[in-house]
Amino acid sequence: MPVRSSDATWEGDLKNGEGHLSLGSGAFEGPYSFLSRFEDGDGTNPEELIAAAHAGCYAMALSNDLASDGHEPERVDATANVHLDMESLTIDTIELVVEASVPGIDEETFMEYAEGAKENCPVSRVLAGAEISLDATLL
Repeated sequence: MPVRSSDATWEGDLKNGEGHLSLGSGAFEGPYSFLSRFEDGDGTNPEELIAAAHAGCYAMALSNDLASDGHEPERVDATANVHLDMESLTIDTIELVVEASVPGIDEETFMEYAEGAKENCPVSRVLAGAEISLDATLL
């Protein structure tokens, strides 16, 4: 498995400075700033990138777990909402929200797979210091 990397540059102080992020794959390159991180300014921020990584990892893990046991999903839509506590500057909560279309599976079985993927996807494991909740819906 190759090592994945991304780069960041920051120039200036925290409130007035500006930064630039780029993914090693070249799939994304863009600015970030105090305003894009702590308010509603243009650009991205580390929490948004963590959310994308978590949603992507979770969707793949859930799809794989289901398909491996003969419950091939038609579609899995995952969203991760990452909360940064402003007082402690800690990512303390992540809400995973998933909707999945999985023919022939019952709600209880689906929920077991959804919880298992939440606990076992690699990004969930690295983010285990945060409280990770799950809102899963079988369509």
